[in-house]
Amino acid sequence: MSTPPNPLRRNESSRRAILEAALQLCAEDGYGRLTIEAIAAHAGVSKKTIYRWWPSKGAVILEAIDDMANLLADHVDTGNLAADLHTQLSAVIELLTPPNNSAITGLIAEALHDKDLANDLRERLIRPRITAFKERMRIAQASGQLAPDADLDVALDLIYGPIYHRLVFHLGMPDAEQLRTLIAHALRGIQPA
Repeated sequence: MSTPPNPLRRNESSRRAILEAALQLCAEDGYGRLTIEAIAAHAGVSKKTIYRWWPSKGAVILEAIDDMANLLADHVDTGNLAADLHTQLSAVIELLTPPNNSAITGLIAEALHDKDLANDLRERLIRPRITAFKERMRIAQASGQLAPDADLDVALDLIYGPIYHRLVFHLGMPDAEQLRTLIAHALRGIQPA
């Protein structure tokens, strides 16, 4: 006798269709106009399927963004901290530019009013990347590329803050040369004397 299907088990093709539909509709219509009904219709699934797997559109968008972010290169260590940061930040900038920027800014805005979503955003998307950043910075400290007493939280703010500032205020992302300049200025404050 076969076991009954588990209603919580996700069909991967339906999951992918839902996440892709959510991002596409968000890019076309904006986060504020995105609805579970529209996602379901576009993905060819029922609203019930979506609500079985996610409690809100914010949770759907978070998973879609998290999936994309997981494809980004981790903080590599080639021995050249500035070049490694440029590689990492270039990947982050690609994630934060159209068509994804609407989804990310909408998610951030919604998280300001939804504690559960804010917690999920921190734990799933932000905290693991901060941990990876700090691990790379500790390697740089050990190799003498960063001051041994450099505050890694300040380093994080100096290096990533301008990118998120530009995202939130729709100022456009820096090009490759601007990014090199940004990194050089940020590192100047935390490199050994």
